Amino acid sequence: MAQRENPFGQVLVALVTPFTADGEVNWNDVEKLIDDVVSNGADGIVVTGTTGETSTLTDDEKVKLVEVGKQVAGNRARIIMGGPSNETAHAIELAKKSAKAGADGIMAVTPYYNKPTQAGVLTHFRMIADATDLPFIAYDIPGRAGIPIQYETILRLAKHPNIVAIKDAKGDFSEVSRVLNQTDLLYFSGDDANVLPHMAIGASGLIGVTANIAPAPYRAMVDAVNRGDLQAATAEHQALEPLVRAIMTHVPGTVATKYVLHGLGRISSPRVRLPLVGPEEWEAAKIEDEISLVGAITGLDFSNFRPDRNAAAGGALPKIAGTTR
Repeated sequence: MAQRENPFGQVLVALVTPFTADGEVNWNDVEKLIDDVVSNGADGIVVTGTTGETSTLTDDEKVKLVEVGKQVAGNRARIIMGGPSNETAHAIELAKKSAKAGADGIMAVTPYYNKPTQAGVLTHFRMIADATDLPFIAYDIPGRAGIPIQYETILRLAKHPNIVAIKDAKGDFSEVSRVLNQTDLLYFSGDDANVLPHMAIGASGLIGVTANIAPAPYRAMVDAVNRGDLQAATAEHQALEPLVRAIMTHVPGTVATKYVLHGLGRISSPRVRLPLVGPEEWEAAKIEDEISLVGAITGLDFSNFRPDRNAAAGGALPKIAGTTR
């Protein structure tokens, strides 16, 4: 079945939220990072998602991230709010506030920890999608949520006029192909290591963590796929492989991304909020070992990489706790 028009773009960055050393949002760094990734090929930004540490952001911070994203990106990139709640009522409220703040789309993850039945999953997504007129992405990541969005549920979600896409971190390629054959849903790869394989079977693009650091090669990969140049796309995939391994293997992607961005001088602090903590010595050493294997990547230069294990150590307790209902 033919896919619908894509309202999001193809290279979407799951943005980290830069903090100061004491754990408050560093708004200057947020602006710089958004401008950096957009200027280097991203055409969409997901703010307040898992990588943005949504669980420890306040509602006010989430809404302001949408506002700042829109101010910085302008017409250059779409801003998607990616951090509603595992409580349906709270998620609806955040979706409405984000729409009012100017978001171009909403992404919501399968309710985590609650572990509802598929009927509950369906109702949760439908009600959030009903809350605004914005295009909606359902995020399927059973490794974090504890449950998948089952195939039959995806088919039912596809009938909702606002639910236009799936972010897939389930890794079931046969199911992706099956859904693409049966619906007009867009698919976005939610697994940095599988972007090219996902696109090879019909995915529309990526929502990536490593793209915080290296958006340009993902842009090049996607452009190569679009023009049917598998050799060029594969070359970008292979060049990115050690960087993806460094970011996604040893510690949570948020932690490794901030560690590397700080080492490159692109954010002022690698701080994360508790319960996340910076890499321990042995974890930092593994990240640095992987980085040493990174060769030539478009728009990325590790010759001045100066990681700071002391600055990254531990985690911060912000002044105001993230709010839940």
